[in-house]
Amino acid sequence: MTDQPDDSFPDAAGTGAGTGSTKPQRGIQSLDSTGELLAALVAVGRPLSLRDLAAFAGMPAAKAFPHLVSLQKIGLIERDRSGWFAAGPLAFELGMIGLQRLSPAREAEAEIVELAASSGMSVAMAVLGPLGPTVVRLEEAARPVHVSLRVGTVMSLVNTAIGRVFAAWLPEDVRERLLAQDHLRLAGVEAAQAFEAESALTSLASSEAGAYGQRLAQIHADGLDAALDKPIPGISTLAAPVFDHTGSICLAIAVMGTTGSFDSEGEGAAAHALLAATRRLSKRFGFIAAGESSRQA
Repeated sequence: MTDQPDDSFPDAAGTGAGTGSTKPQRGIQSLDSTGELLAALVAVGRPLSLRDLAAFAGMPAAKAFPHLVSLQKIGLIERDRSGWFAAGPLAFELGMIGLQRLSPAREAEAEIVELAASSGMSVAMAVLGPLGPTVVRLEEAARPVHVSLRVGTVMSLVNTAIGRVFAAWLPEDVRERLLAQDHLRLAGVEAAQAFEAESALTSLASSEAGAYGQRLAQIHADGLDAALDKPIPGISTLAAPVFDHTGSICLAIAVMGTTGSFDSEGEGAAAHALLAATRRLSKRFGFIAAGESSRQA
């Protein structure tokens, strides 16, 4: 006899979805307070004293302390000799299990759909494949943008926003290897012109000097790139990176629309929506931006 799932157990929202009930399930109030302390420790992102941790969780230190003792006993937190609390070994193990189960492309699906719906623009997602940045998801807008972009298209590191975003964060040796074959990828211009432009930019990029190196440095500083009427006339694109827990780029997401139909500036509404989506995904994948913890503190 095999075990059967208990349909009365609440779902992630605590609604008991298996029974069809929408009535919230009653939890354990003391554990809710414990959760607030854990959430505060995660939000701040650094070890905290009892007083500071309790303050961030919005409770008196006397109330917080017994919860912290229990959390320490089971290994979710640990306390150093100075009395500061930080994540414990069980927390790390749980985090690793979560990271191992994450599939960036799959986890980004909901963000892609939501971004296309809220912006009214087409949205593309690319990963770094063996041949270069490769489109793996394309969500069309209500009014599709007619471009020669399909799932499986490999993007130029020189002539496309998606490709340049990858190039800005790839290790130098990987970027150099991919640039050597960039003329074989989607460029949006005549083959001879693409090869000539690629050859010139590749030699510049090899020493991180010249126009291409400066462009990548600017992308790195801005956190996104724009392609206006290039490589496809009449179509503009904004692209931004998604990072994993190691700080490496794992995805690039781009919004596309007809030129003039949206604000393509880095401070425009489309850029803000795109960056909000990529930052949410990066955080979900375990990435912590430099200085983020100190700002939250």
